[in-house]
Amino acid sequence: MTKKQIKVMDTSFRDGFQSVYGARVFTKDFLPALQAAVAAGLKHFEVGGGARFQSPIFYCNENAFDMMDTIRKTVGPDINLQTLARGVNVVGLDSQPRDVINLHAKMFKKHGMTTIRNFDALNDVNNLIYSGQCIVDNGLKHEVTITMMELPIGCKGAHDVEFYERVLRSILDAGIPFTSLAFKDASGTSAPQKVYETIKRTREILGSEAHIRFHSHETAGTGLLAYRAALDGGADGIDLSMKPVSGGTAQPDIVSMWHALKGTDYDLGIDIEKILETEEIFKECMKDYFLPPEALAVNPVIISSPLPGGALTANTQMMRDNGTMDRFPEVVAAMKEVVEKGGFATSVTPVSQFYFQQAYANVMFGAWKKITEGYGKMVLGYFGKTPCTPDSEVIKEASAQLGLQPTTETVLDLNDKDPKKGIEPAKKMLADAGLEQTEENIFIAAACKEKGIAFLQGKGTIGVRKNEPAKAESAAVTCSNTEGCTVSVNGKKYAVKLQNGKAVVNGKEYTVDIKDGIEESTANSGSNAEGTAVKAPMPGAVLRILKNVGDSVEENEEILVMEAMKMETPIKSPVAGTITSLSVSQGDKVQTGQVMATVG
Repeated sequence: MTKKQIKVMDTSFRDGFQSVYGARVFTKDFLPALQAAVAAGLKHFEVGGGARFQSPIFYCNENAFDMMDTIRKTVGPDINLQTLARGVNVVGLDSQPRDVINLHAKMFKKHGMTTIRNFDALNDVNNLIYSGQCIVDNGLKHEVTITMMELPIGCKGAHDVEFYERVLRSILDAGIPFTSLAFKDASGTSAPQKVYETIKRTREILGSEAHIRFHSHETAGTGLLAYRAALDGGADGIDLSMKPVSGGTAQPDIVSMWHALKGTDYDLGIDIEKILETEEIFKECMKDYFLPPEALAVNPVIISSPLPGGALTANTQMMRDNGTMDRFPEVVAAMKEVVEKGGFATSVTPVSQFYFQQAYANVMFGAWKKITEGYGKMVLGYFGKTPCTPDSEVIKEASAQLGLQPTTETVLDLNDKDPKKGIEPAKKMLADAGLEQTEENIFIAAACKEKGIAFLQGKGTIGVRKNEPAKAESAAVTCSNTEGCTVSVNGKKYAVKLQNGKAVVNGKEYTVDIKDGIEESTANSGSNAEGTAVKAPMPGAVLRILKNVGDSVEENEEILVMEAMKMETPIKSPVAGTITSLSVSQGDKVQTGQVMATVG
């Protein structure tokens, strides 16, 4: 009997990186493994989109479009290179207007991509219609996607077989053009029997010729079983990864899946010896990267608090950056209530980030004391229609805190009217920064905002975690180079040069005074002769400074904006007065309680 040939997409170089390293990987480091994978016979790779557009810019100081070009050059013209798009959000957490959505497809085609997997975390088909048409119109293959998860224990109302059938029929009724259809379970929590029944029913509806794929993670420990269930239900393709970015929070390993299918009617069509050789090359490529212990773990708690692999390690990396990793178990536990009250949108980016941000805020500030912008806008309808109606009290609190009324207007229409979104505002950001208005730069500005502009200005920072070799305890910190030194503080690099009694740090001049010994600092006192201190409420980074020294402010007027966990937090003046000092600059990392400004 002829075995069914299963089409494998290797996700190592996108979802594997996102799930294990928080997407923080330098392009040059993984190219030998990619070359080896192609030589081993793999022909379909996920290599970009998702967090692997913003993360190269935010953490690797690399242009994501250059990364795509390099990958295409490495694999040759015939390999199917796939990226991930978040419907109207394309590759960011925030949604976009029509012109940016179309520019996304145009640029990804220009830079060598073949296929775009396109999903909406709310399973609101209205968010897939225009984005899907743009993908096809720009000459790319469109893999339309239905997102899956298991509801927290004891919850009902969505995410069953009947729900997924309704979404599928809505896609068909909308006439969305697609080459293939995927079911994407980013948290890896869907019960295998539900996977089987969902794909079996989909096959019955679409017929024998449609290409159906299934995507999951091993986070909850059921990935291999869910993949077998998908194949038994009629799936044609599955997503697999390679060591060291397989299992745990990532996709099941290709070798493990090959082994699990021994003696069955399914054949992955791979040369297992060459794959094993490729995994050894890949492990050598990544040997210096910090491997978070949670990335390799099966975590049954995720079944009740669905958190995708790609969001889990991305957020734990940021919690390490911010010094709050000790609160991670509390945040995961808080996810359950956040999902329950949020309307059961699928826990996949951007919604998984909204869930995590709100859970993080509930832990750090107290339950529902701070409604985060993404979560609040979601429950108010600004990202589309959630599968179920969110909790009425949460809607009320979100409306009050954000100053927004609930809406049923389509996301595209809302964004087209927003004067801060679109190609023209992006062009203005580039012009104000003195940057060239190429289409690539326009898209980076639109998708990455201030961080994208800083990157294009040459002010990008490095946030890649690698294992540092042990240093001798007696090693002294010295700087003998007359041209200056590179000083690393918590992983952030500063170019420092001392001259004429001043310090020039990353091109900005500061007056310094150096004395022997350590004097007790008064920097963290709540108030002093100069006025009242404005302190950081949590660890994070300074995203924008809105006021200058000498400016007048009213009580509760915004002075600056911090970013933590991809979440913007306005910092307001506790009193009316005048800004007498600013002790931070844009991009600076701050800790809880650190004084950032003084109002006198």
